[in-house]
Amino acid sequence: MSDEDIKAYRKGLEAVCRRAGFYLNPENSFTDELIKGIIINNRRYGYESCPCRLAKNDRQKDIDIICPCYYKDDDVSEYGSCYCGLYVSKEIFEKKLAVNSIPERRNKPAAAPAAGSSLSTNVWRCNVCGYLCAKDNPPDVCPICKAPKERFEIFIKKDNG
Repeated sequence: MSDEDIKAYRKGLEAVCRRAGFYLNPENSFTDELIKGIIINNRRYGYESCPCRLAKNDRQKDIDIICPCYYKDDDVSEYGSCYCGLYVSKEIFEKKLAVNSIPERRNKPAAAPAAGSSLSTNVWRCNVCGYLCAKDNPPDVCPICKAPKERFEIFIKKDNG
């Protein structure tokens, strides 16, 4: 893999980040190593699985860890970075905060729903375009219209038992 491969992939990720309203880790050598891992995983498995998790070589079983993984938004919102540290909050990007380790969310056993409960997570609605997402926290930016997190409201509140 050449430095040009890494630079080209980084350029693509930076464009995606700008459009989606999130950031790449500003520590370039660290970020380049993660990008190298994504490229290697893409060549190995045929999909861009997270370089910090063990893939099963089965796209359907690994769909949640194809970069950016399902956990990115909640991790960045709660901890300032995703699990591997590739995607970070604005505060970390601007070097106002440091990246810290965060707990793994993948393969956590789901709690059995209480009798009569309808949801185990919140459903958020973008007030601009109507996009709905089922997560504990709203995304930092709407993936449809790019409205900021503040434009989301609770559409359905999870049952906390």
